[in-house]
Amino acid sequence: MKLGVIAERLGCALEGDAETEITGVAGMEHASETQLTFLANPKYAHKVRHSKAGAILAAQPLALPTLVSKNPYLDFARALELFYQPPRPVAGVHPTASIAPTARIGEGASIGPYAVIGNRVTIGRNAVIHPHVVIYDGVTVGDDFLAHSHAVVREHCRIGNRVVLQNHVVIGADGYGFAKRADGSHYKIVQSGPTILEDDVEVQSLTNVDRATVGETRIKRGAKIDSLVQIGHACTVGEDNIICSQTGLAGSSILGKSVLLAGQVGVSGHLTINDNAIIYAQSGVGHDVEPGAVMSGSPCFDAATWRRSIAAFPKLGDLLKAMRQLERRLETLENNGQQQSV
Repeated sequence: MKLGVIAERLGCALEGDAETEITGVAGMEHASETQLTFLANPKYAHKVRHSKAGAILAAQPLALPTLVSKNPYLDFARALELFYQPPRPVAGVHPTASIAPTARIGEGASIGPYAVIGNRVTIGRNAVIHPHVVIYDGVTVGDDFLAHSHAVVREHCRIGNRVVLQNHVVIGADGYGFAKRADGSHYKIVQSGPTILEDDVEVQSLTNVDRATVGETRIKRGAKIDSLVQIGHACTVGEDNIICSQTGLAGSSILGKSVLLAGQVGVSGHLTINDNAIIYAQSGVGHDVEPGAVMSGSPCFDAATWRRSIAAFPKLGDLLKAMRQLERRLETLENNGQQQSV
């Protein structure tokens, strides 16, 4: 594809030869003479002179032919789509799929081998349901649904439009709820509330979003949940949240809009993380978090204070040693002073 055509498709200004042929896209270190790369963070600008890329997406003209973009990372993602689209199965129902007679499937759907769709299920237009997906009774799904192999949607859950479930996702499994009997044994609490995924939610592989004991578990519009994440029962995940891998939310946690939880964050139950908060990796959240706060540590506190504290941590042994030496010197001075006064 000509570089000029790519610039036109992306709406970018071009600094360079519009006739340059581009065959694909790649990262800066691996791009060849016929590939397009990008520079999103100016601190990596020094790497551009070592790149063999045929052109680059950047915020300003560089040594390479440049597509000048207001958002190079976003336009790089859009450029990828010009060269690669995941294969889409043809519309139709595979003969080995099991679809209940009361299920309603929208036009344009593709349902793969050994998929199972239960009673009273409603699925919108243009769904792609890959092999071995299971959708329990009473589920409602919107348009343009994409479920990869072995994804499961449990009974009575509700899924919006343009939702993507990656492999082995479980939506609406039982929340972890038990009542202790007098003899110390545990009585299982029925998990009656559905899980609801609003429009444009994507859930990555091997992630669980549990159903609620009562009420609902809700993942709001545009939230993106990474692999190996646990969302406990009756949680609310706000619009446009980013939740990274190996994060766990205990029951009834509430996340506001545009919250970012980095990898391996643990969130105690029954608390609120307010809008635009950022929680750094491996943090433990045990209290409410104010809007726009940036937190780190376990238990978490202000990230700037945490950085200063963690920088001092390796020096604590030396500081303690110096303190003890000072204490001994003070004791010596005090003893000498007492002797002189006598």
